[in-house]
Amino acid sequence: MEIGDKIKQLRLQRGLTQEELASRTELTKGFISQLERDLASPSIATLMDILEALGIDVADFFKKAPDEPVVYSAEEMFVKEETDGYTIQWLVTNAQKNALEPILVTIPAGTSSAEDDPHEGEEFGYVLGGSVILTLGAKKYRIKKGGSFYFRPTRVHFLSNGGKIEARVLWVSTPPSF
Repeated sequence: MEIGDKIKQLRLQRGLTQEELASRTELTKGFISQLERDLASPSIATLMDILEALGIDVADFFKKAPDEPVVYSAEEMFVKEETDGYTIQWLVTNAQKNALEPILVTIPAGTSSAEDDPHEGEEFGYVLGGSVILTLGAKKYRIKKGGSFYFRPTRVHFLSNGGKIEARVLWVSTPPSF
């Protein structure tokens, strides 16, 4: 394990500069820099001070994090058919624990997705096939194949397909809401 790289990752996750970490640990910025590049090794006491400043205990620091999946196969994806006839396919398993949730929405001609109430976060979609109408509060936006949308979901919103062919939309929501 590269101690320096792990310290750097923790520092960045906490939004600290090298100078801020050095100040909190009474070390120099230069030493922190060398430590993060594995050009210097901390004493046990110094490591303990750094970990305390980063808000992590020694056991958690040295615990090997389980590898998170990076690639998801079609067999792992979950498809839910809604009563209105459209389907939602979760493209990443257990996406509810992540910061964003990518889904594939398939909307047959003449149907709509369910209305989604206002919530925190952001929504992004890319129309892979067909065309859809995005209803966002009282406004409607027509989006054709190859077009995309992005909005903050502060109003009721949903997609409808008034066309003659099935529409497919890659939809990404943050935080997960589907």
